[in-house]
Amino acid sequence: MKRLLLLSFVLAFVMAGFAQQRATVSNDLRNFAVKKIQPVIETNNFSHEALPYSSQDLLTPEEDIIGTTFYDLQSNSSMQNRIFVYDDGTVGAVWTIGYDFPNFATDRGTGYNYFDGNDWGPIPTEKLEADRTGWPAYSAWGENGEINLAHYSGAAYDGLAYSRRADKGSGDWTFIDYLTPVGNEMVWPRMTTGGVNHSVVHQIALTRPVANGGSIYQGIDGALLYSRSADGGDTWNMQDILIDEVNSSNYLHFAGDTYEVQAQGENVAILYGESWTDLGLLKSTDGGDTWSQTIIWECPYPMWDPNAMYPTDTFYCSDGAHGLAFDQSGMVHVVFGINRAHSDGAGGFWFPGVGGIGYWNENRPTFSNDMNALCPYSDCVYSELVDDYSLIGWTQDINNNGTIDVLDDWGLYYLGFSSMPQIIIDDVNNIYMVFSSVTETYDNGTQSYRHLWGRYSGYGDFWGPFVDLTSDLIHIFDECVFPSVASTTDDNLYLVYQTDTEPGMAVRGDEDPFGNNDIRYMKIDKMELWVGIEDNTAIHDYDVMQNYPNPFNGTSTVQVNVRTTTNLSLEVVNMMGQIVQTVDAGVAQPGMNKIIIDGTKLTSGVYFYTVKAGETSVTKKMIVE
Repeated sequence: MKRLLLLSFVLAFVMAGFAQQRATVSNDLRNFAVKKIQPVIETNNFSHEALPYSSQDLLTPEEDIIGTTFYDLQSNSSMQNRIFVYDDGTVGAVWTIGYDFPNFATDRGTGYNYFDGNDWGPIPTEKLEADRTGWPAYSAWGENGEINLAHYSGAAYDGLAYSRRADKGSGDWTFIDYLTPVGNEMVWPRMTTGGVNHSVVHQIALTRPVANGGSIYQGIDGALLYSRSADGGDTWNMQDILIDEVNSSNYLHFAGDTYEVQAQGENVAILYGESWTDLGLLKSTDGGDTWSQTIIWECPYPMWDPNAMYPTDTFYCSDGAHGLAFDQSGMVHVVFGINRAHSDGAGGFWFPGVGGIGYWNENRPTFSNDMNALCPYSDCVYSELVDDYSLIGWTQDINNNGTIDVLDDWGLYYLGFSSMPQIIIDDVNNIYMVFSSVTETYDNGTQSYRHLWGRYSGYGDFWGPFVDLTSDLIHIFDECVFPSVASTTDDNLYLVYQTDTEPGMAVRGDEDPFGNNDIRYMKIDKMELWVGIEDNTAIHDYDVMQNYPNPFNGTSTVQVNVRTTTNLSLEVVNMMGQIVQTVDAGVAQPGMNKIIIDGTKLTSGVYFYTVKAGETSVTKKMIVE
């Protein structure tokens, strides 16, 4: 019965469309903390003001199911580069595949599919590699080839596994083992290609942490190492380099999947960080020879040691899921998930009801180590985030009642309510952001679902509507997670992501049993994300601001955000329903318009004013003293 009611509810929204405002996140959600476990390698292991441009629009991107998997953990935090769109319109994509649950003893590895310009290949049922692997990262290689990187786990080898071929989509794969430091095998890798014709491979990976059966490497529990190859992994001119800025003089640990790497010609950037580590950017402009560091957010507990924990206060932080992109001038832009953390001396805690998406670029000041510097709520003292400037994503108020209404349980990701952000910048420096967020009105009766949301910006200076990318009816009972957006774009954005009928992950021992998960490819028209679905409504409720000042005894101003050119007027009525004042604002142009109410002609009391724009109207209450 509940599903039938939900279906009817969603159908009504599909018919009518709906717009979103910033909503209150209860203190119960903000303050609910859960103890974290170690990242998985093996199976056993808001009171906010309404924002006029914060709206949801319905669209139906082009989608295809390109793969399936029972192994539903695609990342512990951030996503690898999982999709590449080539200049000729072909596409390659990868994911972690596995069906032999619960241990996936032999069949876990890289799932791969290829779009030849007309069709995707058959859904694969077997991994690329001969032995057990996981956590693939994919890119173009050479003039017309492709390359994939994964880590061995529970295999005959310790280290990383490369798969490559000179002609994408066809021919035999060449397999190359990357042997990592003895006793410190590397896991959770990332890889991208740069240089001329994507000829240079840039690789980062973590030495296995102590909690996952590894050991300390050069003073660090989980050292972040960089390597570079100019021939697709046959030889390495830089191998297992511990960059000075992230050595043991600066950090004692790094967590799995809390880092990314991107390249643009000779520019290379590495982004790293999570609750207990600064959010930091390493950038090279000479192909990885030398590096500079920027601390985007400074953790208030530097050199925090996971093997010698001590109690801490609660603080807002990066949650470990983030993304980065170069613009056309070579400047780096960053998006990152937000959460809270504290330690009781025996373990670290996260706050599943806290979330938001932060934004930063190299032209902006960095964030401090104040406990509230990354607080995503407008009532936080000392928050350094600014709505629609450095805070660009949050959970949407779909039922438009001013609060976030979700069930008491959500999927276990150890990330924020809104997280898993991805960023892409096109050839004219337009910015597009995609993230996954727990979403009101979508649930299975026990847990609330996550949907994918998108937003557009003109170079980060303003941000357009929120768009539910997965609002189509096919996703009513889908958990939409782990998006990976292609770094190249044309008139469209391209991404892959995972859907599941149950929130959370069976691999982590969440509530849902093992079952089929779809790997989906999505193609999004950029203009639809930019302007939203066509809407001829002149004003919505959130377009009419409360008059200010209120109460008043002189004049008061009503600001109205008009969506289309239209006649604009205002009527004031008293408690008897009598019209006592009218204001004709004439023909209003799209954008913010002002209407002045003259209180000197009104007696003291409560009134209602109605703003009329074309065929639409909005009514609010005011008080004259």
